[in-house]
Amino acid sequence: MDIRPQQTIIEPLKGWQLIDWRELRAYRDLFYFLVARDVKVVYKQTILGFAWALIRPLFSMLLFTIIFGDLAQVSSDGAPYALFSYVALVPWLYFAAALSAAALSLVNNAPMLTKVYFPRLVFPLTAVTAPLVDFGIAFLITGVLMAWFRVAPTANALFLPLLILLMILTAAGMGMWLAALAVQYRDVKHALPFLTQALMYAAPVVWPVSLLDARWGPWARALYGLYPMAGVIEGFRAALLGTTPMPWDLIGVGTLAALGLFVSGGLYFRRMEGVFADVA
Repeated sequence: MDIRPQQTIIEPLKGWQLIDWRELRAYRDLFYFLVARDVKVVYKQTILGFAWALIRPLFSMLLFTIIFGDLAQVSSDGAPYALFSYVALVPWLYFAAALSAAALSLVNNAPMLTKVYFPRLVFPLTAVTAPLVDFGIAFLITGVLMAWFRVAPTANALFLPLLILLMILTAAGMGMWLAALAVQYRDVKHALPFLTQALMYAAPVVWPVSLLDARWGPWARALYGLYPMAGVIEGFRAALLGTTPMPWDLIGVGTLAALGLFVSGGLYFRRMEGVFADVA
């Protein structure tokens, strides 16, 4: 009778590999632990705690309303500018936080990479999941503001789960790309604040897509849809405020772009996974 202990041989990956969802499911307990850790760490030793999830979007809304709404007189498609900007800030602040956390997830957890084996993809996926807590808290205030301004959501609000999924998919796809690059090239860490700021002004957070349509026409709109957050933000406004019809053209093109980012990001991450422990 063979009583030798069972051995598991772990070999480095070779070539392009798809995401192993079965392996990720086997490590779901680690995933849950890391999500809970990341949520707690953000507000550890803070006085206001989870209130910061409300302060950030509300303060940004106030600032944007004064600068862009009152001083610059930027169009808000007929909606109160404060509500117009807040509805955009809720998905945008999630995306910015998730993207930054995912990009640095491997670098910030470098000691764990050399101690024990587990699917490294857990780190960027954890980073895009934890900020959903802040997103949920900030989203609740949307209802309060809509009641204050006496604005009722439209029937298109039923499509909000689809927009949230697109938002998460975009953050995960870009996050996997940046996480794999940041391990080898620490320039990513320094460039990340500039990238996030550029992506914010490129997104229709403080301005409506109708300005783009009026200046450059439908072709510019079609190209702009390649930026998935454009469809997400305009979709949130259309669903909650009814400022424009549901932008299915932006959402459709954005979904294809987000799927491309997610698949290519997963492939590149898995290809580079074998060298993470060596260069982290």
